[in-house]
Amino acid sequence: LLICTDLDRTLIPNGAQPESPGVRERFTRLVDRPEVVLAYVSGRDRNMVEAAIKEHLQTVPDYAICDVGTTIYRVGESHAWRRDAAWEQEILRDWAGRSHRELAQALADLPELRLQEAARQNTCKLSYYVPAEIDTSSMSRIIDERLQALSVQPRLVWSLDEVADTGLLDVLPARASKLHAIEALMRELEFNTAQTVFCGDSGNDLEVLVSAIPAVLVANATTEVRTEATRLARETGHEDRLYLARGNFRGMNGNYAGGILEGIEYYHPGSSAWMGFADDEGNA
Repeated sequence: LLICTDLDRTLIPNGAQPESPGVRERFTRLVDRPEVVLAYVSGRDRNMVEAAIKEHLQTVPDYAICDVGTTIYRVGESHAWRRDAAWEQEILRDWAGRSHRELAQALADLPELRLQEAARQNTCKLSYYVPAEIDTSSMSRIIDERLQALSVQPRLVWSLDEVADTGLLDVLPARASKLHAIEALMRELEFNTAQTVFCGDSGNDLEVLVSAIPAVLVANATTEVRTEATRLARETGHEDRLYLARGNFRGMNGNYAGGILEGIEYYHPGSSAWMGFADDEGNA
Protein backbone atom coordinates (compact mmCIF):
# COMPACT_ATOMS: atom_id res chain seq x y z
CA LEU A 1 0.00 0.00 0.00
CA LEU A 2 1.35 3.41 -1.03
CA ILE A 3 -0.08 6.18 1.17
CA CYS A 4 0.47 9.68 -0.19
CA THR A 5 -0.71 12.46 2.11
CA ASP A 6 -0.68 16.21 2.18
CA LEU A 7 0.66 17.71 5.41
CA ASP A 8 -0.89 21.04 6.44
CA ARG A 9 -4.48 20.62 7.64
CA THR A 10 -4.45 17.01 6.42
CA LEU A 11 -1.97 15.05 8.53
CA ILE A 12 -0.88 18.07 10.58
CA PRO A 13 -3.80 19.40 12.69
CA ASN A 14 -3.03 23.09 12.14
CA GLY A 15 -6.53 24.14 11.14
CA ALA A 16 -9.39 25.53 13.23
CA GLN A 17 -11.16 22.20 13.76
CA PRO A 18 -10.27 19.80 16.62
CA GLU A 19 -8.26 16.60 16.20
CA SER A 20 -9.46 13.37 17.77
CA PRO A 21 -7.12 12.08 20.51
CA GLY A 22 -4.51 9.51 19.53
CA VAL A 23 -5.10 9.57 15.77
CA ARG A 24 -1.52 10.35 14.79
CA GLU A 25 -0.32 7.45 16.92
CA ARG A 26 -2.77 5.23 15.01
CA PHE A 27 -1.43 6.62 11.74
CA THR A 28 2.13 5.84 12.83
CA ARG A 29 1.19 2.24 13.62
CA LEU A 30 -0.29 1.91 10.14
CA VAL A 31 2.63 3.35 8.19
CA ASP A 32 5.21 1.47 10.25
CA ARG A 33 3.93 -1.75 8.69
CA PRO A 34 6.43 -3.31 6.27
CA GLU A 35 3.68 -3.54 3.63
CA VAL A 36 3.18 0.24 3.63
CA VAL A 37 5.19 2.91 1.77
CA LEU A 38 4.61 6.47 2.98
CA ALA A 39 5.05 9.63 0.90
CA TYR A 40 4.45 13.13 2.20
CA VAL A 41 3.10 15.40 -0.54
CA SER A 42 3.35 19.08 0.30
CA GLY A 43 3.67 22.60 -0.95
CA ARG A 44 6.38 23.02 1.69
CA ASP A 45 10.05 22.90 0.75
CA ARG A 46 12.39 20.28 2.17
CA ASN A 47 13.46 22.35 5.19
CA MET A 48 9.86 23.11 6.11
CA VAL A 49 8.88 19.45 5.74
CA GLU A 50 11.75 18.45 8.02
CA ALA A 51 10.61 21.07 10.53
CA ALA A 52 7.06 19.70 10.39
CA ILE A 53 8.31 16.17 11.02
CA LYS A 54 10.21 17.30 14.12
CA GLU A 55 7.36 19.44 15.48
CA HIS A 56 4.22 17.50 14.64
CA LEU A 57 4.90 14.00 13.34
CA GLN A 58 6.33 10.78 14.67
CA THR A 59 7.08 9.24 11.31
CA VAL A 60 9.82 9.93 8.78
CA PRO A 61 8.45 9.13 5.30
CA ASP A 62 9.96 6.83 2.73
CA TYR A 63 9.53 9.59 0.14
CA ALA A 64 8.70 13.29 0.12
CA ILE A 65 7.17 15.19 -2.77
CA CYS A 66 7.81 18.84 -1.96
CA ASP A 67 7.40 22.31 -3.46
CA VAL A 68 3.97 21.56 -5.00
CA GLY A 69 5.32 18.56 -6.90
CA THR A 70 8.50 20.12 -8.30
CA THR A 71 10.88 18.08 -6.14
CA ILE A 72 10.92 14.39 -5.17
CA TYR A 73 13.16 13.02 -2.40
CA ARG A 74 13.89 9.52 -1.16
CA VAL A 75 14.08 9.92 2.60
CA GLY A 76 13.78 6.64 4.53
CA GLU A 77 15.15 5.66 7.92
CA SER A 78 18.62 6.94 6.99
CA HIS A 79 17.20 10.46 6.46
CA ALA A 80 19.13 10.49 3.17
CA TRP A 81 16.92 13.09 1.42
CA ARG A 82 18.23 12.06 -2.00
CA ARG A 83 16.81 14.45 -4.60
CA ASP A 84 15.52 13.10 -7.91
CA ALA A 85 17.37 15.22 -10.46
CA ALA A 86 15.86 13.34 -13.41
CA TRP A 87 12.35 14.43 -12.37
CA GLU A 88 13.35 18.08 -12.35
CA GLN A 89 15.03 17.84 -15.74
CA GLU A 90 11.88 16.25 -17.15
CA ILE A 91 9.52 18.99 -15.98
CA LEU A 92 11.91 21.86 -16.79
CA ARG A 93 11.44 21.19 -20.49
CA ASP A 94 8.17 23.11 -20.15
CA TRP A 95 10.15 26.27 -19.35
CA ALA A 96 11.94 26.10 -22.73
CA GLY A 97 15.35 26.88 -21.28
CA ARG A 98 14.14 30.04 -19.53
CA SER A 99 15.52 30.68 -16.05
CA HIS A 100 13.61 31.38 -12.87
CA ARG A 101 14.92 34.97 -13.04
CA GLU A 102 13.67 35.47 -16.62
CA LEU A 103 10.18 34.37 -15.65
CA ALA A 104 10.18 36.68 -12.62
CA GLN A 105 11.28 39.61 -14.79
CA ALA A 106 8.42 38.98 -17.21
CA LEU A 107 5.93 39.42 -14.33
CA ALA A 108 7.81 42.06 -12.32
CA ASP A 109 5.49 44.98 -13.15
CA LEU A 110 2.29 43.28 -11.94
CA PRO A 111 1.51 45.01 -8.61
CA GLU A 112 -0.70 42.17 -7.36
CA LEU A 113 2.26 39.78 -7.32
CA ARG A 114 4.76 39.93 -4.45
CA LEU A 115 7.65 37.48 -4.57
CA GLN A 116 7.87 35.09 -1.67
CA GLU A 117 11.11 34.68 0.26
CA ALA A 118 14.11 33.11 -1.49
CA ALA A 119 13.81 29.99 0.67
CA ARG A 120 10.39 29.34 -0.87
CA GLN A 121 11.66 29.48 -4.46
CA ASN A 122 13.47 26.78 -6.40
CA THR A 123 14.68 26.10 -9.92
CA CYS A 124 11.23 24.83 -10.96
CA LYS A 125 8.98 26.99 -8.78
CA LEU A 126 8.32 30.73 -8.86
CA SER A 127 6.17 31.67 -5.85
CA TYR A 128 4.22 34.82 -4.99
CA TYR A 129 2.00 36.28 -2.31
CA VAL A 130 -1.20 37.74 -3.77
CA PRO A 131 -4.28 39.45 -2.29
CA ALA A 132 -6.72 36.92 -0.85
CA GLU A 133 -9.52 38.39 -2.97
CA ILE A 134 -7.59 38.47 -6.28
CA ASP A 135 -9.47 37.63 -9.48
CA THR A 136 -7.52 34.49 -10.31
CA SER A 137 -9.16 34.01 -13.72
CA SER A 138 -8.15 37.37 -15.18
CA MET A 139 -4.70 37.29 -13.58
CA SER A 140 -4.15 33.78 -14.93
CA ARG A 141 -4.87 35.03 -18.45
CA ILE A 142 -2.35 37.86 -18.10
CA ILE A 143 0.37 35.58 -16.73
CA ASP A 144 -0.26 32.88 -19.33
CA GLU A 145 0.00 35.38 -22.18
CA ARG A 146 3.28 36.80 -20.94
CA LEU A 147 4.93 33.46 -20.31
CA GLN A 148 3.69 31.81 -23.48
CA ALA A 149 5.26 34.72 -25.38
CA LEU A 150 8.55 33.32 -24.02
CA SER A 151 7.56 29.81 -25.23
CA VAL A 152 7.06 28.82 -21.59
CA GLN A 153 4.28 26.34 -20.76
CA PRO A 154 3.28 27.20 -17.19
CA ARG A 155 1.05 25.65 -14.56
CA LEU A 156 -0.48 28.17 -12.15
CA VAL A 157 -1.45 26.88 -8.71
CA TRP A 158 -3.57 29.24 -6.61
CA SER A 159 -4.17 28.62 -2.93
CA LEU A 160 -4.98 30.43 0.30
CA ASP A 161 -3.09 30.71 3.56
CA GLU A 162 -6.15 30.75 5.80
CA VAL A 163 -4.20 31.68 8.92
CA ALA A 164 -2.56 34.73 7.32
CA ASP A 165 -5.58 35.44 5.06
CA THR A 166 -3.16 35.73 2.15
CA GLY A 167 -3.40 34.32 -1.34
CA LEU A 168 -0.56 32.23 -2.76
CA LEU A 169 0.50 31.62 -6.35
CA ASP A 170 3.01 29.03 -7.55
CA VAL A 171 4.16 29.27 -11.17
CA LEU A 172 5.40 25.82 -12.20
CA PRO A 173 6.30 23.95 -15.37
CA ALA A 174 3.11 22.58 -16.93
CA ARG A 175 4.03 18.98 -16.13
CA ALA A 176 4.84 19.77 -12.51
CA SER A 177 2.07 18.97 -10.07
CA LYS A 178 1.34 16.81 -7.07
CA LEU A 179 -0.53 14.41 -9.38
CA HIS A 180 2.25 14.02 -11.92
CA ALA A 181 4.86 13.58 -9.18
CA ILE A 182 2.75 10.91 -7.48
CA GLU A 183 2.30 9.14 -10.82
CA ALA A 184 6.07 9.25 -11.37
CA LEU A 185 6.61 7.73 -7.92
CA MET A 186 4.02 5.03 -8.62
CA ARG A 187 5.83 4.10 -11.83
CA GLU A 188 9.18 3.96 -10.06
CA LEU A 189 7.85 1.75 -7.26
CA GLU A 190 5.53 -0.26 -9.55
CA PHE A 191 2.35 0.54 -7.61
CA ASN A 192 -0.99 0.68 -9.40
CA THR A 193 -4.01 2.78 -8.46
CA ALA A 194 -5.59 -0.08 -6.50
CA GLN A 195 -2.53 -0.07 -4.24
CA THR A 196 -2.39 3.72 -3.77
CA VAL A 197 -4.37 6.21 -1.65
CA PHE A 198 -4.00 9.99 -1.63
CA CYS A 199 -5.25 12.18 1.22
CA GLY A 200 -5.74 15.96 1.08
CA ASP A 201 -7.81 18.93 2.18
CA SER A 202 -7.35 21.98 -0.03
CA GLY A 203 -7.61 23.50 -3.48
CA ASN A 204 -4.08 22.59 -4.49
CA ASP A 205 -4.97 18.92 -3.84
CA LEU A 206 -7.95 18.96 -6.22
CA GLU A 207 -6.15 17.56 -9.25
CA VAL A 208 -5.24 14.41 -7.31
CA LEU A 209 -8.53 14.25 -5.41
CA VAL A 210 -10.51 13.97 -8.66
CA SER A 211 -8.05 11.74 -10.53
CA ALA A 212 -8.09 7.97 -11.04
CA ILE A 213 -6.08 7.56 -7.82
CA PRO A 214 -8.33 6.63 -4.86
CA ALA A 215 -8.46 9.74 -2.69
CA VAL A 216 -9.68 10.88 0.71
CA LEU A 217 -10.88 14.41 1.46
CA VAL A 218 -10.61 14.90 5.21
CA ALA A 219 -13.67 16.21 7.07
CA ASN A 220 -12.06 19.52 8.04
CA ALA A 221 -11.85 20.60 4.37
CA THR A 222 -13.84 23.72 3.58
CA THR A 223 -17.33 23.47 2.16
CA GLU A 224 -16.05 25.11 -1.04
CA VAL A 225 -13.34 22.49 -1.58
CA ARG A 226 -15.75 19.66 -0.76
CA THR A 227 -18.31 20.99 -3.25
CA GLU A 228 -15.73 21.55 -6.00
CA ALA A 229 -14.10 18.15 -5.48
CA THR A 230 -17.48 16.42 -5.68
CA ARG A 231 -18.38 18.30 -8.86
CA LEU A 232 -15.08 17.65 -10.61
CA ALA A 233 -15.01 13.98 -9.61
CA ARG A 234 -18.46 13.59 -11.12
CA GLU A 235 -17.36 15.36 -14.33
CA THR A 236 -14.24 13.21 -14.69
CA GLY A 237 -16.11 9.99 -13.97
CA HIS A 238 -14.12 9.32 -10.80
CA GLU A 239 -16.84 9.65 -8.18
CA ASP A 240 -16.00 6.14 -6.94
CA ARG A 241 -12.39 7.26 -6.38
CA LEU A 242 -13.24 10.13 -4.00
CA TYR A 243 -14.13 9.42 -0.37
CA LEU A 244 -15.42 12.27 1.78
CA ALA A 245 -14.50 11.61 5.41
CA ARG A 246 -17.37 12.36 7.76
CA GLY A 247 -16.36 10.97 11.15
CA ASN A 248 -17.99 8.34 13.35
CA PHE A 249 -15.32 5.81 12.37
CA ARG A 250 -13.90 4.17 15.48
CA GLY A 251 -14.96 7.19 17.53
CA MET A 252 -12.89 9.64 15.45
CA ASN A 253 -14.27 12.92 14.07
CA GLY A 254 -12.90 12.57 10.53
CA ASN A 255 -10.62 15.59 10.78
CA TYR A 256 -6.93 15.38 9.83
CA ALA A 257 -5.39 11.93 10.49
CA GLY A 258 -8.78 10.65 11.64
CA GLY A 259 -10.11 11.26 8.13
CA ILE A 260 -7.04 9.64 6.60
CA LEU A 261 -7.55 6.46 8.63
CA GLU A 262 -11.28 6.44 7.90
CA GLY A 263 -10.66 6.70 4.15
CA ILE A 264 -7.95 4.05 4.07
CA GLU A 265 -10.25 1.61 5.87
CA TYR A 266 -12.94 2.44 3.30
CA TYR A 267 -10.69 1.54 0.37
CA HIS A 268 -8.90 -1.32 2.15
CA PRO A 269 -11.35 -3.02 4.52
CA GLY A 270 -9.56 -4.68 7.40
CA SER A 271 -6.67 -2.23 7.46
CA SER A 272 -8.03 -0.92 10.79
CA ALA A 273 -6.25 -3.91 12.34
CA TRP A 274 -2.97 -2.37 11.10
CA MET A 275 -3.96 0.81 12.95
CA GLY A 276 -4.06 -1.13 16.22
CA PHE A 277 -7.81 -1.36 16.67
CA ALA A 278 -7.73 -5.17 16.72
CA ASP A 279 -5.32 -5.00 19.67
CA ASP A 280 -7.71 -2.74 21.56
CA GLU A 281 -10.62 -5.10 20.94
CA GLY A 282 -8.57 -8.07 22.06
CA ASN A 283 -7.69 -6.29 25.30
CA ALA A 284 -11.22 -5.06 25.94
